[in-house]
Amino acid sequence: MSISLPKFLMILARNKVYLAIEFFGVFAFLPLILYFYRHSFGPFLIPALLFFAALCILCLLIDPRFDRRSLMRVNNFCLYLKQTSLIFLTWSAALMLVFFIFRPDLVFALPRQNPKIWIMVLILYPLLSVYPQEIIFRTFIFHRYQPLFPSGAFILIVSGFSFGWAHIFFANWIAPLLSAAGGILFARTYARTSSTVLVSIEHALWGNFIFTIGLGSYFYGGSIS
Repeated sequence: MSISLPKFLMILARNKVYLAIEFFGVFAFLPLILYFYRHSFGPFLIPALLFFAALCILCLLIDPRFDRRSLMRVNNFCLYLKQTSLIFLTWSAALMLVFFIFRPDLVFALPRQNPKIWIMVLILYPLLSVYPQEIIFRTFIFHRYQPLFPSGAFILIVSGFSFGWAHIFFANWIAPLLSAAGGILFARTYARTSSTVLVSIEHALWGNFIFTIGLGSYFYGGSIS
């Protein structure tokens, strides 16, 4: 009896052993490989991110269990905006204070030194980086690996730490640490809203803030050493 490729992929997606191997291969082992080859891979970071996000979307769309509305859902936007703004204003002020104390030399470095690039980052970063990352680390992980991590709290941690671990690519400890913290925050938002769009807005808000105040130097592929 022949079996179609989509059906075969769905059978694999329901096998916990296969899912565990896939998860650790993609989200644990692959970032480590990219870290060791970061010097040659750096210029291709965004194209690779877009390609991988496209593969994740394809896997999601061929899965009949996936709710496609989550990709564009914007329900309860006003409530989401209120909660997100409160968290952002509180923690961004604390982060800014710490950064101003320990790295005053980098404060507002990008807007001061390269205002045109800064504006380009504010516009292109949410489109070319944020939404693809949220497809991968929130929408895909939450749906694909739910059988492995049935606990709501556990999958928040898994999503957050996978996001942080992926940032070892930048070869400093600040990028993975901040990304892990942000990843847990974004995972919490996704768990509450089931919306890739809403969690991408939150991610973009934090990302543009980080690039603006000067922390972006730790997240820039061109600065990999």
